[in-house]
Amino acid sequence: MASVPDFDSLTLDPKGPVGNAWGLFPRNDIGMLNLLTPENIRQAASEEIRTGVRISLDLALDRLNHPSYGRKPFTREMVNKAPRIVNDDILMFNTQTSSQWDGFRHYGHQELACYYKGHTLEELQDSPVIGIDCRGVLLDYATWAKKNAILLTPFQTSSIPLSHLKDIVQENNIKFRPGDILFVRTGFTEAYNNLSNEEEAALAQRPSPDFSGVENGESTLRWLWENQFAAIASDSPSFEPSPLVREDSPANTTLHQWCLAGWGMPIGEYFDLEELAEYCRVNGRWSFFLSSVPLKVPGGVASPPNAVAIL
Repeated sequence: MASVPDFDSLTLDPKGPVGNAWGLFPRNDIGMLNLLTPENIRQAASEEIRTGVRISLDLALDRLNHPSYGRKPFTREMVNKAPRIVNDDILMFNTQTSSQWDGFRHYGHQELACYYKGHTLEELQDSPVIGIDCRGVLLDYATWAKKNAILLTPFQTSSIPLSHLKDIVQENNIKFRPGDILFVRTGFTEAYNNLSNEEEAALAQRPSPDFSGVENGESTLRWLWENQFAAIASDSPSFEPSPLVREDSPANTTLHQWCLAGWGMPIGEYFDLEELAEYCRVNGRWSFFLSSVPLKVPGGVASPPNAVAIL
């Protein structure tokens, strides 16, 4: 395993974008998932699986029946094989309309018009990920914010300060390890579950998909890199504030561009962290074993995570 350089040493490939980590690992096709070594996975399983409790982290595929960003909703057709007592399913859905991992084909480097490792879309045809399985760590920002009388604004373009996440880490004595998968509960799912069907529809029809997320910018990028996360995820629609590109956004420091196109670090969105957060609060532990098996779709852009936290 190659040693990970510090943040200030990045831009490994001079032909690539600023801050890229192209060529760091022997298996360049899976990016930061190289940190999911057999040793890290074995250690995570032996230390984190204590009770055998399993908690699904996927929303139902049709939960967001009024998807934002102009995406089409999930549809399902059941095919009856009469006269036999047999049925088939035909599912049609945008992989971005429920819980998802963003793959390297989802968001490229906008200025260089390329994807991770400088590939074009046509060159990215393999889907080599076996699974995203290792130690997961939850930062329950929504609960922490309420405790500290901080207003949550999940349906506005607002930033969750990195300093607040660092406070949560310190207060809960969380120690990150290379290959950890970071989860941030922003409060989106809880707020969305309290909407009526009419309010859900109105939210999706807004002219701008305004949602809260983890603040982007150099400080956050430095923190993500130096903690050597293999992947990052949250319950929010875009992990970072949405829309990603705004007049007030830091230049060229969107997390999607750096993490996906620059580092090969998958980004998870719309994860269902409600039951997991409750379990963690009650039991006073914030780490778990994550098992996630994305769909094997050659040339695919994103995938439902099929994710389970095992505690």
